[in-house]
Amino acid sequence: MKLGIVGSGMIVHDFLSVADQVPNLELVAISTTKRSEAVGKSLARNYGIQKTYTDNEELFSDPDVDTVYVAVPNSLHFEVAKAALMHDKNVICEKPFVATVEEALELKQVADDHHRLIVEAITNVHLENYKHIKEAIAGIAPIHIVSLNYTQYSSRYDSFLEGEIAPVFDPARGGGALMDLNIYNIHLAVGLFGKPSKVNYEANMQKGVDTSGILQMSYLDKQAVLIASKDSFTNPRSFIEGEKGTIYFDGSTGTLTNYTLELKAGASQEYNFNQYNHRMISEFVDFVKVMDTHDQALADKWFNHTLHVLEVLVAAKA
Repeated sequence: MKLGIVGSGMIVHDFLSVADQVPNLELVAISTTKRSEAVGKSLARNYGIQKTYTDNEELFSDPDVDTVYVAVPNSLHFEVAKAALMHDKNVICEKPFVATVEEALELKQVADDHHRLIVEAITNVHLENYKHIKEAIAGIAPIHIVSLNYTQYSSRYDSFLEGEIAPVFDPARGGGALMDLNIYNIHLAVGLFGKPSKVNYEANMQKGVDTSGILQMSYLDKQAVLIASKDSFTNPRSFIEGEKGTIYFDGSTGTLTNYTLELKAGASQEYNFNQYNHRMISEFVDFVKVMDTHDQALADKWFNHTLHVLEVLVAAKA
């Protein structure tokens, strides 16, 4: 995969710090705003990116780029992803994918028309621990209660209280606890249990922003409570509770660093099947394979999952 990156924010820095661990990935180009040109050039020097641009159109027109990683503020995902597809590039679009189901379907149509692939960059459903948890659920089923918690006191929260609204808190730019953190919980719940029959979101609002909130997802046979907070501190623990036992794990639902399977019969065992020490490596290993082989079936499977997650997000915001 010959990658062009659009954006230079924290997620790009995070990705580039481990990009050299992704086999068959070539860092061809990065495009930033003119204001961030120095940042782009610094990243290029530090991580061996071959070309820098301050005009996305130039990156999209670069014949050496076959895939574009869209890592811009959430509100810009749709327009940047669409422009890349129109230039016959595959697209990896950061979470949350786009704002509406209609936008997602339009991107998929453009991708199909141009015989290109589009996928959402979301870490947890590509992790090995997620895949093993999905298999382990059968051993404690039927499942009745799910509680997923991603609480992370934001490094920008104090500034937010003082009136400085960073993009991760700006609802006009797709910010807030639901979009920034609970998105991981939603991906996990939908991946493990499918679409819910009912969705309800209750948020703590400050300055018009959901700085924390609880999303309830109802199923015919279970209830799921998804907690996300940027304004509180805790060491979060998440639970999947069934009649024969419980699966639980600590920390971010985006990293799934390990999990414990505790059976009603008394046995308890901690597991960690994750292959890499950074949450973003597994997803990009998957993306390289899909793009290089043009695996339409797998990309479509991932897109359908993204669509179901987006339907939950839209219902939560209603």
